[in-house]
Amino acid sequence: MDAVAVPTGAGPAVFAPPTAKVRDLGRQRYEPVWRAMQAFTDARDEATPDELWLVEHDPVFTLGQAGKPEHVLMPGDIPVLHVDRGGQVTYHGPGQIVLYPLLDLRRLKVGVREYVCRIEQAIIDTLGDWNIEAVRREGAPGVYVAGAKIAALGIRVRRGCTFHGLAFNIAMDLSPFQRINPCGFEGLQVTSLVDLGGPSGLDAVKPALVGHVAAQFGLEVEPAPPPTL
Repeated sequence: MDAVAVPTGAGPAVFAPPTAKVRDLGRQRYEPVWRAMQAFTDARDEATPDELWLVEHDPVFTLGQAGKPEHVLMPGDIPVLHVDRGGQVTYHGPGQIVLYPLLDLRRLKVGVREYVCRIEQAIIDTLGDWNIEAVRREGAPGVYVAGAKIAALGIRVRRGCTFHGLAFNIAMDLSPFQRINPCGFEGLQVTSLVDLGGPSGLDAVKPALVGHVAAQFGLEVEPAPPPTL
């Protein structure tokens, strides 16, 4: 909801920041979560609080709306799903944090380009918590460390509201990335947080990532039960 004035009894009103519900879905197959995001976005209105969904997906390759099948080189036993986000092909699997910000950009007064930059900055700031220097790259959304991609972005905006989001490699088997051209770039190297000296547990990283995303958008966060899938 919009920030509201909270009476304090004396002096000027204090404005409380909007609240976002944080839902940790645990490990899930990709498609039910995707469909739930779509349903949430279609059903929400101007009064619906924003949400942040955290999930760890079973192995899957996802290909964006304009994705080119030729970037999927050797899928093997990993399913390929053509989905309604932007971008090319990426891999989701165990050991990766996927965060889906379900935000009303109109209410937050944030444009799409700025939204992407703020999400990237939240990941950069999270890596900074472990003294890892990361950067964004012009024309190739995501976050990079020493030229290797550690986090991918793929978003969709419908009626001013976001779904899909970011995938942050923490401690995962990176070999499936060799079966694709990650994000459409042949030979793009990928890395993970544990390979850079960071923690191997997702639970150590989730609060930091959520905190930095919330800070980028001026949100207070509160835990909530996972959605029904």
